[in-house]
Amino acid sequence: MIDHTDALRLAKGEHSDPFSVLGLHNVGGKLSVRAFFPGASTVEVLDAKTHRRITTLQPYAGADGLFTGEATRRKNAFAYLLRVTQNGQTWTCQDPYRFGPVLGELDEHLFSEGAHLNLWRVLGAHVMQHEGSTGTHFAVWAPNARRVSLVGNFNGWDGRRTPLRQRGQTGIWEIFLPDIGEGEAYKYELLDANHHLLPQKADPFGFGAEHPPKTASVVRALNGHGWSDAAWMDKRAALQRIDQPISVYEVHLGSWRRVPEEGNRPLSYTEHAEQLVRYAKDMGFTHLELMPVSEFPFDGSWGYQPVGLYAPTIRHGTLAEFRAFVEACHANDLGLILDWVPGHFPEDAHGLGRFDGTPLYEHADRREGFHPDWNTLVYNYGRREVANFLTANALYWLKEHHIDGLRVDAVASMLYRDYSRKDGEWVPNKDGGRENLEAIAFLQRTNTLAYAEASGIMTIAEESTSFPAVSGPADQGGLGFGFKWNMGWMNDTLSYMQEDPIHRKYHHHKMTFGLHYAFSENFLLPISHDEVVHGKGSMIDKMPGDGWEKFANLRAYYGFMWGHPGKKLLFMGCEFAQSVEWNHDSSLDWHLLDTPLHAGMQRLVRDLNTLYRDRPALHQLDCKPEGFEWIEEGAAEESIFAWLRKPADGSPPVLIVANLTPVERQARRIGVPAPGRWVEILNSDAALYGGGDRGNLGGVDSAQIAASGRPHSIALTLPPLSTLFFQLQADAAETSDQHHNQEPD
Repeated sequence: MIDHTDALRLAKGEHSDPFSVLGLHNVGGKLSVRAFFPGASTVEVLDAKTHRRITTLQPYAGADGLFTGEATRRKNAFAYLLRVTQNGQTWTCQDPYRFGPVLGELDEHLFSEGAHLNLWRVLGAHVMQHEGSTGTHFAVWAPNARRVSLVGNFNGWDGRRTPLRQRGQTGIWEIFLPDIGEGEAYKYELLDANHHLLPQKADPFGFGAEHPPKTASVVRALNGHGWSDAAWMDKRAALQRIDQPISVYEVHLGSWRRVPEEGNRPLSYTEHAEQLVRYAKDMGFTHLELMPVSEFPFDGSWGYQPVGLYAPTIRHGTLAEFRAFVEACHANDLGLILDWVPGHFPEDAHGLGRFDGTPLYEHADRREGFHPDWNTLVYNYGRREVANFLTANALYWLKEHHIDGLRVDAVASMLYRDYSRKDGEWVPNKDGGRENLEAIAFLQRTNTLAYAEASGIMTIAEESTSFPAVSGPADQGGLGFGFKWNMGWMNDTLSYMQEDPIHRKYHHHKMTFGLHYAFSENFLLPISHDEVVHGKGSMIDKMPGDGWEKFANLRAYYGFMWGHPGKKLLFMGCEFAQSVEWNHDSSLDWHLLDTPLHAGMQRLVRDLNTLYRDRPALHQLDCKPEGFEWIEEGAAEESIFAWLRKPADGSPPVLIVANLTPVERQARRIGVPAPGRWVEILNSDAALYGGGDRGNLGGVDSAQIAASGRPHSIALTLPPLSTLFFQLQADAAETSDQHHNQEPD
């Protein structure tokens, strides 16, 4: 009793409602079983409990692979197995078409509204118990497909064999596949509305993936992980406020360290959990920031062209091993930030592009849906389901994997419709303007939900324009980020440092201009991977002068950066003055640490981090104008800068003085806000950093001699190309010789 048209459509792989044909059906008061196994010679129905044969199904004439038969001795629905023989081989399996749906009406409603905050719990592949059987539930959104099938080793990658059930008007397709579990590779095969077979697609919500260049998704169980980081999770909110020290070590997992003895392979998550975590903690950083770890097809994209937003890349291990890495960070009091890319995605055939044969995730108009800088597609933020997909992804990393923060990539490209586009190559918004109103609303909602749903996290914007209130509250018109990268500061100060010191007096403003807007946002000062790629050279290579001058310049610059208002970020290798530009295919040059100048640079960064954490004046008012005061802003002829960092808790202020010429200044008077002994607490020219050990050992007593517009001053020795930190002595026994002749604490 099967409609012949249904039978033919099923055999051709064109049926959009396979559950109406296959499985157990009551036809005229009789129970009928239908199964579809192309190429099979016999299919038998067995009792699921006793494994006794109930009936042998008969081939349906004209529809290869379709078998039907009556269960003559059964009156009520029953659990059964199928015994299949094909090419001389016999196997027994459960019939996925005897199981009812998994998704509920509430899930469908929330998805249709674009308001499902736990969407990854509904879509994707989930190992579960359903109607008494263990298996995996698969669900995918493809509203314009005529047929969606699951393919894998379990069905010979034959898209005819396991078509899914469509759920109402939501565009979601689902199936529960019994006896499929952890580690199973799968894809979706889709037939578009015009009966065209599309390239097989990876799961947009896949939690695992095959090793590139293979592109299938892999079933990974989310449940069952016993987290052991409760102590960290309880305290992280207090550690990630704007008044706390935040010093970030940015890392590309594929090239931080490699194993040459094993084919130059990158470290695994497990190895990073031991080696990278220990190193970052020893260096005094408060946070690790990983360049994108969401699954991506091409190594050369560094992860910035992701295909599997919900899958930690298999290049370093499984989802469970990634979670263990997160726990290792937290056990060592390191926060973990992920680089998150919601701005664009690649056109790889197995990815999101034209997922169901239509521009589903992207805009139909290439003027809106194609990014010319990266040859990628742009998400359609105005579509509820797409915005929900991305917002849920942010929450997925924060909630499921205990990530402490998201650094959002390329925010500027999301905010403006004309970003990197010429006249006529972009579409104005509904008001005729250039702002991407839908993207703005998406960012505001995502930030609002992230802070509400995952207590204590932070979000950080890579944003390079003058868009107002990036780190302002969303309910007051801001974007709602916790912090913003200060790209202007980075560009200005690096440009200054690359000048020959003899010319720096003409560019003095580049080092001071940042203070005109330093407190307009909650800023983070970034020296990121972008500054050491694409022919820009390494940080040490940017510095002018001969050998010692290059190192002295870079030490002075790091001192300037750590003394400047704003949280800190440094890309891997920069902390020990990596000599060459970063190469994602090679390990950092760790052998350089056998050289005193490189080891000294590393020690300086470690001590700067320690100083930054330990001295409240250097971090408590990082984002407030009350915490900063110029002492000398205009000493352009000498290229000297002096300023005061002030705390919120009444502890002593810190005076920072930078001399950015290769000329030693002796008895140089600098005004101070209070009389007393000012102790040198760090000197970038100290011998243990590779410097000449010139400075102000033991501290300097002030005199009632006016300087820098203040009645009291100190006479300092300012080493060439150096930055010095001083603090008003609170204890007469305090000395500063640790920064000259001893190991630092």
